[in-house]
Amino acid sequence: MTKVIGLTGGIGSGKTTIAHYFEELGVPVYIADDGAKRVMKSVSVIEKIKIEFGESIFEDNVLNRSKLAEIVFNDKERLAVLNSLVHPAVKEDFEIWRKQHENYEYVIYEAAILFESGRYKECDLVITVTAPEEVRIERVIKRDNTTKEQVLSRMKMQWNDEKRISMSNFVINNNNLKIARGEVVKILKILNIKQNQS
Repeated sequence: MTKVIGLTGGIGSGKTTIAHYFEELGVPVYIADDGAKRVMKSVSVIEKIKIEFGESIFEDNVLNRSKLAEIVFNDKERLAVLNSLVHPAVKEDFEIWRKQHENYEYVIYEAAILFESGRYKECDLVITVTAPEEVRIERVIKRDNTTKEQVLSRMKMQWNDEKRISMSNFVINNNNLKIARGEVVKILKILNIKQNQS
């Protein structure tokens, strides 16, 4: 059966870049955030979001994700409510995708809150991507055109690196992209050796 490798890291760690490295090397990748965007366009999830968060975050029946983010990233309880609506649908979406890739030895499941959501329990292995905090803040400010305060507020909602690392099988330091890519190659070699031994 196809093994699931969980890939996670804090905001701005560059885990999606690392996910793409795996993809380039032939490992299928499922990005949970993209899955969430897809399921949040489905009628059933939209209706549930409207009930919980009101019509004001919709424009012409289209969800305004930045308005929703403003609400949930400043309120742990509201974030938990949103996750309870979206995560089951993402899980379902992933299972459909996984079946389409069952001829592969490994697939990557990339998710920012792999540990926080409990999804790590469904992974055979977990890789955590790290980077220095200042580098992460700089990346997110540039990517999202946001402020340092907003980035720090989102960081507080996530586990810290120490906690993630303590529960991971592999760690990739993504401060230098060339070195990080080398780490991906190394991990795949180890996994292939394990696969050949089993």
